[in-house]
Amino acid sequence: MQFHYASQVIGSQVRAGERVLWTGQPAAGLRLRASDVFMIPFSVMWGGFAIVWEYIALTAILKSGGGEGAPPSAVRWLFPLWGVPFVLIGLYMMFGRFWVDAKMRAKTFYGVTNERVIIQSGLFKTKVRFLNLRTLGEIAVTKKNDGSGTITFGVSGRMGNWGGFSSGGQGQQVGPQFEMIPNVDEVYRIVDEAQKASMGWGYAAEGYGGEDEVQAGR
Repeated sequence: MQFHYASQVIGSQVRAGERVLWTGQPAAGLRLRASDVFMIPFSVMWGGFAIVWEYIALTAILKSGGGEGAPPSAVRWLFPLWGVPFVLIGLYMMFGRFWVDAKMRAKTFYGVTNERVIIQSGLFKTKVRFLNLRTLGEIAVTKKNDGSGTITFGVSGRMGNWGGFSSGGQGQQVGPQFEMIPNVDEVYRIVDEAQKASMGWGYAAEGYGGEDEVQAGR
């Protein structure tokens, strides 16, 4: 069902005479990333500290009461209110970001045609990127033992972790991606043959063949 839905979404983005060669989506559900090696311990420390702080502040208010000599109510509630944003941030880093990541991947669709690479993404607003096969530049492939992996197209100055974009290490920004896709070698073969065919480097079987960006509110 996922394959057919991706085909419909990408099919709606193709031009007259353009042929769809492949469609797909990132892996669904909870997925850990390399950055989680650092993010999980950090989020636990942040969230744990914020929750303990909030507990201590609230306990102090409840024990102090509002008797004679007690600070004004606004002052007594200052520390608990100050801690609320930090608690919310901590809860997001510990739990919420995994849900958001999964929802973003569920709304991300990839496609390869005989002319372009297509990436549609967006949780609240749809963004579609079209990469011309003739100007893709460098293509990098990372693969796991199960055959799944990520294809990265060129280098971009944009930031992000979802919807086909992610930040690279040492200050470098990684370009548009087919992220967490199955059979990554086969998809790369399709892209490579389509790119060669579009540039007249050779013949690709029937069904093969600058960058534009479109945003549309949903």
